Amino acid sequence: MPAPQFLFATGIENSNPTIQNGKLRQDELEKCGHYKFWQKDFDLVQELGIQFLRYGPPIHTTWTGVGKYDWSFADETFNDLRRRNIMPIVDLCHFGVPDWLGNFQNPDFPELFGQYAGAFAQRFPWVQLYTPVNEMYVCAEFSALYGWWNEQLSSDQAFVTALKHIVKGNVLAMHAISAVRPDALFIQSESSEYFHADSPAAIKPAELLNAKRFLSLDLNYGRRVDSDMYEYLMDSGMTREEYHFFLENNLKHQCIMGNDYYKTNEHRVRPDGSTTASGEIFGYHVITTQYHDRYRLPVMHTETNLWQGPKGTEAVDWLWKEWANVLRVRNDGVPIVGFTWYSLIDQVDWDTALRENNGVVNPLGLYDLNRNIRPVGEAYKKLISQWQQVLPAQSMCLQMPLVMPNESNDAWAQKKRLDAQLAQDAPIASADTPLQSAS
Repeated sequence: MPAPQFLFATGIENSNPTIQNGKLRQDELEKCGHYKFWQKDFDLVQELGIQFLRYGPPIHTTWTGVGKYDWSFADETFNDLRRRNIMPIVDLCHFGVPDWLGNFQNPDFPELFGQYAGAFAQRFPWVQLYTPVNEMYVCAEFSALYGWWNEQLSSDQAFVTALKHIVKGNVLAMHAISAVRPDALFIQSESSEYFHADSPAAIKPAELLNAKRFLSLDLNYGRRVDSDMYEYLMDSGMTREEYHFFLENNLKHQCIMGNDYYKTNEHRVRPDGSTTASGEIFGYHVITTQYHDRYRLPVMHTETNLWQGPKGTEAVDWLWKEWANVLRVRNDGVPIVGFTWYSLIDQVDWDTALRENNGVVNPLGLYDLNRNIRPVGEAYKKLISQWQQVLPAQSMCLQMPLVMPNESNDAWAQKKRLDAQLAQDAPIASADTPLQSAS
């Protein structure tokens, strides 16, 4: 059995929400040229020395109806990842659903999405790592509270409806995948937020927003929400039965808490509860420690980036700052298992949060859209080469029961799956039991 390793990762951006009342889909795989250059993109992953890739099939063209799937593109891409021994962290739902399903207000979404996830796991049983629904809180917020994507609604009722459907879909997907792959691990890539009161009168609204930021993970991990949030959920249309579903069906013991952090994740709160960007105040170290103190799970830094500016060093400087924060978190005793620069190549139209279809290239990638490496790509490649052998040797907390694609049929890997199945059948002592390290 191979030695454990730190999960240095990148991702291929596969957001696909709809805008303009569903008339236009913002397909980042198309905008960034991945459908045409996917083999080259996988070459670049290997060029960087990366073995872990946040990646998923385009949900809107793969999931064609109830129980109907077009696996043609997924078969090509995922079989090639397996050949290359790149372990995907499979991103099944990234801000959008197929046209036939409508949007996240659809109460059929959770059950049907669970079926889709199970079908994917059956098709690709060698896959172990999953992010079933990416940034659940942000997806519900942008779709049903800000009115930007998909259903384009703006109310607490719509937000809570989207949130409960999204998180339930995530939970049911985890169960469906675990039925196929008992040793699956689930990495919740979720935006880590903080709200700063800009005056004494803003303290209460800031406190409420700081409680609200945890809702998706509280529900996903079966953690009881505080009284203010319970009232908010009930007042906004969640039923007691729906709430208890989350308390009774979580798979926290198979989860890794993924924290995404950008400069835009911190906010100033005004007395009326409105917000404005504050820029980086606390930073990744402080905010991730807050999340870890709440959930007591292994942590992965699952997204960060910064535009390459006129000096050409802005993104490089941000990479080193985020990496320093990761090391600070680790040295404080938090079991942090991975780091991600997101994404591999530049993105398009994220300067308007995909609300507009302008074709503006955002220089956020390790490579540009011509697949030429950026300075941050060179820096990340060097960082990986320097640190990938150091971290596992220094810290036992970074050991994880990972089975690389080329080991999936080995006897020890099959025994691990059997052990995981037996563990699933045994009673769990506590819903708050953390994922244990394994050698």
